Amino acid sequence: MNTALPDGSLDPGSPGGSPSRIPLRREGEAPAEPRLRPHRRQPAHGVHVQRSLPTIVFVTVCSKDRQPWLATPEVHGSLLSAWREASAWQVGRYVVMPDHVHLFAAPGTPELPLENWVRFWKSKFTKMDQVPAHQWQTSHWDRRLRSVDSYEEKWEYVRNNPVRHALVQHAEDWPFQGELNVLQWY
Repeated sequence: MNTALPDGSLDPGSPGGSPSRIPLRREGEAPAEPRLRPHRRQPAHGVHVQRSLPTIVFVTVCSKDRQPWLATPEVHGSLLSAWREASAWQVGRYVVMPDHVHLFAAPGTPELPLENWVRFWKSKFTKMDQVPAHQWQTSHWDRRLRSVDSYEEKWEYVRNNPVRHALVQHAEDWPFQGELNVLQWY
């Protein structure tokens, strides 16, 4: 049986007790304040691909410690080569910023989880690039898009990123962007 402490929480030393348990409420007391979600050290991953539904994922990958080494012609070319070799996911539209990359991807062949694909192309890039200071953040962020409207809305946000960062006046003037594959929303 759990033992309640004077503040109403469960005694961590009692069976089933835990310091993270929600405090017990006594009769007549107001409900406890809702707890905020825990801060994640790593983003949650796991894109479930259903072949009967379109799958387009918005992915953001950052350089380690957000170091600004990505927006160069050499890095841009190496990224394109790595993405072409990593055919398990097809890169659609993308923008390479100085310290991060935004891209849209859809499943290709062979089937491979998105997390594995990201690790693969980062590894390919690193072997091609061979600049020790060019390191990637361990993880990445991804979000599966739910509709064509969401895709277009995200693309407008991404393509205007260089303008918001005062790198160019017009989105189309940013040289480190493009579309490798047309990702169909069907």
